[in-house]
Amino acid sequence: MVGTPMVSHVLPSLEIIRELVSRGHRVTYANAEPAAALIVPTGAEFVRCTTTLPVVDNAWPQDPVAASSLFLDDAIALLPQLHAVYDDDPADLYLYDVGAYAARALAEAQGRDIVQLSPTFVGWGGAEEEIAAAFAGLPGAEEYQARFAAWLAGCGARTTDVAEFSGRPRRALATIPRAMQPHADRVDADAVTFVGPCLGDRAEQGGWTRPAGERVLLVSLGSAYTRRPEFYRQCVAAFGDLPGWHVVLQIGRYLDPAELGSALPANVEVRSWVPQLAILERADAFVTHAGMGGSSEGLYAGVPMIAVPQGAEQFLNADRLVELGVARRLDTADATAEALRTALTELTADPRVAARSAELRAEVRAEGGARRAADLLEARLG
Repeated sequence: MVGTPMVSHVLPSLEIIRELVSRGHRVTYANAEPAAALIVPTGAEFVRCTTTLPVVDNAWPQDPVAASSLFLDDAIALLPQLHAVYDDDPADLYLYDVGAYAARALAEAQGRDIVQLSPTFVGWGGAEEEIAAAFAGLPGAEEYQARFAAWLAGCGARTTDVAEFSGRPRRALATIPRAMQPHADRVDADAVTFVGPCLGDRAEQGGWTRPAGERVLLVSLGSAYTRRPEFYRQCVAAFGDLPGWHVVLQIGRYLDPAELGSALPANVEVRSWVPQLAILERADAFVTHAGMGGSSEGLYAGVPMIAVPQGAEQFLNADRLVELGVARRLDTADATAEALRTALTELTADPRVAARSAELRAEVRAEGGARRAADLLEARLG
């Protein structure tokens, strides 16, 4: 497995890796040091690489061309490191994160089989043309495409078309619910299988005890968009002292709890990090940034959601959750205390939302998760 060190990209792969190790396969996992603590407990051999991605200071650019360039730069820096490890000991099958372009270049240079693990959207029929058209008009896009093409021409990859290399995997396992995929009916079923969230019990993250006699609301903006003190203050104003509710507010490691005020309501529990799945399994509602990981876990747990998207694909995810009938969308500027409280009241009082959440919970769990993914990979090896 060759990954990228963002938590939201590492977590979806871990149970698949753990399952393969438990079945007796020799598994290595190449990634950067920030991901080591997550990967080592799976039993895979951790292959330490250096990364140029901004995972330490979390300074991700909003500009899509700049963000894409970061992943290209990382691939250029990572590929020689992979050759140094795997040229004398090539894998029978390479797995790779959607952002780990260097892995595909390595596998193609070695003539080895490769499967993508996608923790986000996969391509659909016509997607390459649609995305290319939107991307082409952006400042710096032409230079980025030329640089990518030049790298492909000289790195040993057999696929030299940029759009095909970056957007059309030979074979992919999507670790998202099929319900979250845009134009799912146009996805090539021979190339892509939706195995759904691969979550496991995450016992190593610790548990969480639900307060007796209270409903539970989890508020989390994930791991990348947590510097939002004003938003958290609005949540405290909306849900603090709300009768019958206990609020778990995850604020991330970059924010001082003192920024939320000196006297927080007794029903508000502030944490820098929480075992999210353990809480969602016991929660009654979820305020989320609508990242793919959070959205998938919310559907898996069958919890109604208030989606407050912050960037990237989260706006599409938020709209999709609304379309599915399990969420309300509030953009950050509109997420006032009054709007947040109204959304929570409406969501949790609507029997249609409860029924739809339960229906999707069953659907998502039936997709098979890590065991099905491991079965498919073993069949590929066979």
